[in-house]
Amino acid sequence: MALPLKYNISSVLVRWRSTIATVASIGVVVAVFVALQGLAVGLEKSSGNTGDPRNLIIVRKGSTAESSSQVTLEQYRLTQYLPGVAKTAEGKPLATADVLVLISLPRKDLSGEANVLVRGVGPMGMELRPQVTLVSGRWFVSGKREVVVARKLASRFANMQLGETFKSAGNELKIVGWFDGQRSAYDSEVWMDADETRSIFDRDFYSSIIVRVDDTNRAAQVTARLEGDKRLPLQAKPEVDYYKSQTGTAVPIKWMARFLAGAMSIGAVFAAMNTMYAAVGARTREVGTLRVLGFRRRTLLLSFMIEGAILSLFGGLLGCALAYFYVNGKTTGTLNFQSFSEVVFEFRVTPELMGRGLIFAVVVGTIGSFLPALRAARLPVISSLKSI
Repeated sequence: MALPLKYNISSVLVRWRSTIATVASIGVVVAVFVALQGLAVGLEKSSGNTGDPRNLIIVRKGSTAESSSQVTLEQYRLTQYLPGVAKTAEGKPLATADVLVLISLPRKDLSGEANVLVRGVGPMGMELRPQVTLVSGRWFVSGKREVVVARKLASRFANMQLGETFKSAGNELKIVGWFDGQRSAYDSEVWMDADETRSIFDRDFYSSIIVRVDDTNRAAQVTARLEGDKRLPLQAKPEVDYYKSQTGTAVPIKWMARFLAGAMSIGAVFAAMNTMYAAVGARTREVGTLRVLGFRRRTLLLSFMIEGAILSLFGGLLGCALAYFYVNGKTTGTLNFQSFSEVVFEFRVTPELMGRGLIFAVVVGTIGSFLPALRAARLPVISSLKSI
């Protein structure tokens, strides 16, 4: 004979003080677990949301990132005229060569300086990246020492308002516009003209080339032709796939989330255990009565474990709500281990993460209630009925 679920719910409500304490402790653990996982997911989605499926990114062979690649001007000239590269209505190749440079800028909160990625883009750079949109001001004009800054990046660094200037490489660079990268890796960048970037920062090479293929089904043919040309020690990859692979920064965050969740879950287990032990102590006569009424020990064991799971489920719901309403969508930043620059992204608390948080909470509660439930099931009937 099984105990009705209503019995466990009533027991939880009667002992509301201990219930609140347990729910709160588990809720905090779940909130931290979900928030840290949301940090890693936001970072991954920032990279995964970057690029156009029609584009190929070309870097030097052996390079794992744009920042470690070098492409000569002659290689760029040869690449943009490869068969299969799309052209504009005027017959110009849809290709651009970018230059990536790291500069150090002061943070807005005066907490020090951080590296920022400056991307020099060619005339076709904006057309090849339709997800990047100008939200304020105007685009830069070549030769005038002008830059356009990602709006989210501007909110984290000093002197990033429209019309303001900052100094780098001995030059005053004026901010003439803000752009929105639509939650992509471009939200962490400063853009200016490519050739002007090469001149200011004394670079005689480009970092990467972006080309658009005239047919996505021909991307593999273009890649094979490029990599088979002995004059071009270059490698090509779909732009979307390239940015998806640039998620190494998310790995240590995931491990940190797991470590903290593991450490805090130990405390949550003991909180659930203390609550359940208190519940067993206060219901000794009740347990004895249930045994007299014919309920078996395994039934009591299961019933008390269900009660612990219910408490943990409430705690999990609280933790997920805290994570969703307080951190979801919040902009933050960290160090990109590929480029060693500031990467700006948003916390992303997804339904999948909240589901994991609820499962995590129920598992913690079930483990924490096992020993108290076992004690309740083993209480002698006679001594239980005699207890006061």
